[in-house]
Amino acid sequence: MNKVFVSLLLMCSTSVFSSEFVLKSKDLSEGTLMATQQVFNGFGCAGENISPELEWENAPQGTKSFAVTVYDPDAPTGSGWWHWLVVDIPASATKLSKGQDINLVKARAIRNDFGSSAYGGACPPVGNGMHRYQFTVWALDVEKLPLPEAPSAALVGFMLNSSSLARATITATYAR
Repeated sequence: MNKVFVSLLLMCSTSVFSSEFVLKSKDLSEGTLMATQQVFNGFGCAGENISPELEWENAPQGTKSFAVTVYDPDAPTGSGWWHWLVVDIPASATKLSKGQDINLVKARAIRNDFGSSAYGGACPPVGNGMHRYQFTVWALDVEKLPLPEAPSAALVGFMLNSSSLARATITATYAR
């Protein structure tokens, strides 16, 4: 009986004292429509194409860098659509400001599916229904991902998953 009680006590104290890795934003909320500011300007869309403010807290012990990705799993491509990939964000960072210049945080922007290394906002095909946009911050166990000069988004996704200590996501939506 004592072993069971001690085990339960340890499990409860661990959950009370450990904090969950969390992503927050003043510009996005879970499950809500994206604002015009975060919508792409091109491909028939008339948004402002400004990346949202993203802030994270409670990174796990051992975090050596962060990455931020924006992915649309509903794009009619068979492989989704990568809107933004930023890697090698220093472990000291806790946020990206709205419209953040990635060079100012000494991070590396990777080419997205629009063909740009910048943020590319929501722009689903007309009449294709509601799309989900997964804004994810990744806590990584490496300072720099071992990537070639011009990696594919799929390779970046593979390397993120293999180096991830934790991740936190806000999923926003958009349709036209």
